[in-house]
Amino acid sequence: MITFTAGDLKNPRRDLPRAMAFSLGITALVYVLIAIGVFGTLTVTEVIGYGETAIAEAARPSLGDAGFTIMAVAALLATAGCTNATLYASDNLTGMLAEQRFFPAFFGAGSRLGRHAGLLITTALVLVIANLGTLGAIASVGSAVSMMVFVLVGAAGWRRRHDTGSNPAIVLASIVVILVVLGFFLADTLENAPETVGAMVGVGLLAIVLDAVFRRTSPQARPTPKET
Repeated sequence: MITFTAGDLKNPRRDLPRAMAFSLGITALVYVLIAIGVFGTLTVTEVIGYGETAIAEAARPSLGDAGFTIMAVAALLATAGCTNATLYASDNLTGMLAEQRFFPAFFGAGSRLGRHAGLLITTALVLVIANLGTLGAIASVGSAVSMMVFVLVGAAGWRRRHDTGSNPAIVLASIVVILVVLGFFLADTLENAPETVGAMVGVGLLAIVLDAVFRRTSPQARPTPKET
């Protein structure tokens, strides 16, 4: 999400690397501390049993019901922050894709819905999906899609490594690690929630079909090599 802020930064060449280093460092530290706190209080069996509320349950022995409530509120705030960041990114991304004619024009700044049309459409779709699907399924599909996006970004980075001056070993290692994690994730999901894997496949097929329809109805939808 951090990279989508580059266009709004006063000095992205200096501030973007700092933002990425600090945010990733703080996040990694928080995750490790949470893991130590949870598994220092609960057993593995209890963590699995409590599921999504395991962190809140870990706070209960020390702080009682108040600890559970505090962690629940913290989870709501974290979810709101994550949603806000995702919507911010979707606004920039959909607008850019519409400008480059990879998305229909009504996602772009010239839409009748205004310059934030992509944000409005994305938010509406998110609300529909959130009210129709289960939280676990939505999280699993979102995680799988995110990892596939990371793989594609890594592949693009590999192809343009000479233009960007990237370290080939690091780019290749990132692709391999993400593919390994994705493989384990899909295997586990297939065993425990096969219907969610069906939803992942459905989302992928829907994206392919919509892209094919858009290209057929808009012959000039893709920029030419010179434009690229």
